[in-house]
Amino acid sequence: MRRKNSIFSLFKLLSGLFRLSCKHPVMLLIVLGLGLGGYGYEVKIARPPLLYQGAPQARDAKNSDTWFRILRNHGFILGYSDLRGNPLWVEYALTPAENTPSLKRPNRFETDWRGINRVSHDSYQSSSYDRGHMAPNYAISHLYGREGQADSFLMTNITPQKAKLNQQLWQHLEETEIKQFAKNFGKVWVVTGPVFSGSVERLSSDWTVEIPDAFFKIYITEAVPGKPPVALAFLVPQTVNGKEPLAQFVTSIDHIEAQTGLDFFAELDDRTEAALEAVVLTQPWGLQAAGK
Repeated sequence: MRRKNSIFSLFKLLSGLFRLSCKHPVMLLIVLGLGLGGYGYEVKIARPPLLYQGAPQARDAKNSDTWFRILRNHGFILGYSDLRGNPLWVEYALTPAENTPSLKRPNRFETDWRGINRVSHDSYQSSSYDRGHMAPNYAISHLYGREGQADSFLMTNITPQKAKLNQQLWQHLEETEIKQFAKNFGKVWVVTGPVFSGSVERLSSDWTVEIPDAFFKIYITEAVPGKPPVALAFLVPQTVNGKEPLAQFVTSIDHIEAQTGLDFFAELDDRTEAALEAVVLTQPWGLQAAGK
């Protein structure tokens, strides 16, 4: 109800400003200036702290499958595809979550007022797919509180996942990243999202939601003097039985870029980016300790 009231209030405000600007051209210039100022604030000030080395970019701007709108949330940011009914990428930062209280999990997911396709909790009803978090409930709620948790339950953060993936292997990976990776490195950036390949398949319960074939996660540390960043990437298909070791799905960032059509960490200098994204290096991450 709170979100609906805020949307209605915003609509009334915008309508009032539009009518006023039609009567007073000077007011129109002021409104345009405020709009440009708001956009500048969003791009130059609000978004950068939630991104490591820039937002992911489409490798082919003409490919509509990689079009997205950037949506900023409390504790994470994402690129949402209204055409596919999925976030194409979601990014968040992890630090150790020690001695933070667990919050009660919400009973329902919420429709994001910013989404054009209006995907809802009931869109997945009887679809045989779980509502899979990209920015995870556990880490986001522990690090960014109730507001962050509420945003993680927006449907723009959700993709269709098979139960054995969502409830077993993906959950294991989410636990490993906050309890092991973040603890070992102090701070880790995560970029995650779906991978689509082959023919298009959509939810039987809502044709606006496309079903991914696989999912990726990329972890990267921040560079410090004398210590370059290290990265680790996973590509996990929907067809897992849920009990496989995580090391089975390690891949390179280059491979994920080829599969998704997205370019990650574009603001890194070219030499560092090329070396980081081509190599597969698991030793610094202690995957053996993660077990099965």
